[in-house]
Amino acid sequence: MDWLEHRIPPPLVAIISGLLMWLAAPTLAPLGGRLWLALPVVLAGVAVCLAGVASFRRARTTVNPLKPESASSLVIAGIYQYTRNPMYLGFAIILLGWCVFLGSTLALIGVALFVLYINHFQIRPEERALRELFGAEFDAFCARVRRWV
Repeated sequence: MDWLEHRIPPPLVAIISGLLMWLAAPTLAPLGGRLWLALPVVLAGVAVCLAGVASFRRARTTVNPLKPESASSLVIAGIYQYTRNPMYLGFAIILLGWCVFLGSTLALIGVALFVLYINHFQIRPEERALRELFGAEFDAFCARVRRWV
């Protein structure tokens, strides 16, 4: 299954997870307050994603998750002081907000599948590439900052 490493763009993985969550939700119950509960969660996820992108832009390095070996610098400032993967964390938070909107605890399986897939097929290969590029600097970063939160 290593052929899946860096093959599917993470936003597409998040969309597929979201669709699976929607299919897993038994039925959409009346909205009630769910929209108002879900919206801040989704917005927080978007903010985390955008903070990660902004840090990459400031460092003038690639945002393309399918080619980590083309990174020109190790980004450790901004939100990267708190999480090594803010964009993936942001997607997971957005999916949690979607779960709240759907009103289905069964839909949480989609969030778990997203995290498992991204950990195995995206983050681990990225970390191998970054370790080759940045060596001890990357190892020190990993020792300081957690993968997710």
